[in-house]
Amino acid sequence: MKRIVAATKNKGKIREIEAITSEFGMRVISRDDAGVPYVEVEETGITFEENSRIKAEAIMKLCGEITIADDSGLEVDCLGGAPGVLSARYAGVDGDDKANNEKLIANVGKFPESERSARFVSVITMVFPDGRLLQARGTVEGHIVLEPRGEGGFGYDPLFVPCGHERTFGQFEPEEKNAISHRANALRKLRELLKEEDLAGYEEEK
Repeated sequence: MKRIVAATKNKGKIREIEAITSEFGMRVISRDDAGVPYVEVEETGITFEENSRIKAEAIMKLCGEITIADDSGLEVDCLGGAPGVLSARYAGVDGDDKANNEKLIANVGKFPESERSARFVSVITMVFPDGRLLQARGTVEGHIVLEPRGEGGFGYDPLFVPCGHERTFGQFEPEEKNAISHRANALRKLRELLKEEDLAGYEEEK
């Protein structure tokens, strides 16, 4: 198993990344478990790609190990792509899912369901101590409902119904969501990129 340090502090993201990367021979550990000193990485990018790279490079410089970072969010078409890169702090406080969902409902409530198309976006960046960088984007299309459904997942999951389904991600079992999610799609693309890389020098010591 290859040891990868996760730049994120979001436990929900780490769970989803671990559930998927374990299939790819990668063991993900949190930055805390890797002994990375506490640091608040400022996300100054205007795209998911930029913010994902900023986070991955910042943590890699601190731990000196392969680091994986995810920047993800929700794009709602009738809101011009908002909340986008501001998804986690849409209501003003980082990670306040309840407030973010309430603001989203208020903002899309005037639109009919046919205009509430949306997508989750995930950009995964993996950086290596030698300077190599891999980056992959994944999406999942769907639409927004106006009442939260389900207790699963995190973030906007209870409001997002993926195309071809009638349930929200909040009503999905974790393994169901991991099969079709934006993060899963990004990780699958990352896996293809990893096939082209020589990781022998980064094998975890037994």
